[in-house]
Amino acid sequence: MQPPMTENRLTLDRLRDRPLPIPEEGSKEQRGTVLVVGGSAEVPGAAFLAGIATLRAGAGRLRIATVASAASAMALAVPEARVVGLAETDEGDIAPDAAEARLPALAERCKAALIGPGLSAGETAEAVSRALLPGPGAAARETPALVLDAGVIAGLGAHADAVRSCGGRAVITPHAGEMARLLDIERSAVEADPLAAARRAADRLGCVVIMKGARSWIVDPAGEPWLYGGGGVGLATSGSGDVLAGIVAGLLARGAEAATAAAWGVYLHGQAGRTLADRVGPVGFLAREIADVIPAILRAAGTGSGASG
Repeated sequence: MQPPMTENRLTLDRLRDRPLPIPEEGSKEQRGTVLVVGGSAEVPGAAFLAGIATLRAGAGRLRIATVASAASAMALAVPEARVVGLAETDEGDIAPDAAEARLPALAERCKAALIGPGLSAGETAEAVSRALLPGPGAAARETPALVLDAGVIAGLGAHADAVRSCGGRAVITPHAGEMARLLDIERSAVEADPLAAARRAADRLGCVVIMKGARSWIVDPAGEPWLYGGGGVGLATSGSGDVLAGIVAGLLARGAEAATAAAWGVYLHGQAGRTLADRVGPVGFLAREIADVIPAILRAAGTGSGASG
């Protein structure tokens, strides 16, 4: 693989050429509603982490759809959110029929939806994808912008046309293993050339790709790449990816277009890691702490406070 091109490095100066909508005035509705779909009886916290991150990134309103057994605790942990408990399987996953029956209505009037944190690949992830990806003939403007994360990524090859019909308003956030399953190649091939894998996925799905790693690539549907040098080893911690996905969804809800939301999301997540490394230590800070420093980073960048309002 050729060495990274310096002109494609993601910096704050370059991001300022793609400013975020700044929520100085207006109601919470104007900053957008996000629907987060995820979690299971064993991993309820993924939806919690992602949901909090959407608000810290500046979204105005939050809906969380998760398993019924976690809904009451989730509602108390995130009193800012409307929490909907969905019927679940004996294994503690969202029941596929409940997902297909209830999620389309929950997504109405949402500007962004995040699908996948805490979901495993399989029937539930497939049902959630069918419920929220645009159907045949649907106009992109009639559906929320999408962040597709974790368990739903591996099955997106079967829904390529639906993802493409989002009109470039979808972002996927795979790590190397998830990308390998999506492209049906070896993980070692992704790790050897993550940019090539990201470009292949972006072309296949017509979406923005955040290829996560120690250094992250952001690739738009035309194949244009940006490289972020990384926020430090401390970000390699359980739940960190859920926070990143939530940040991106929150920025989409504020009205950022997909490539801008992805680039800013990666930058904010990384800078939060650097901030916490200085404050806490290079390792040992928790994913739940990452979102809390996002508003100050947004303020320092001059692009909105990020307060949930």
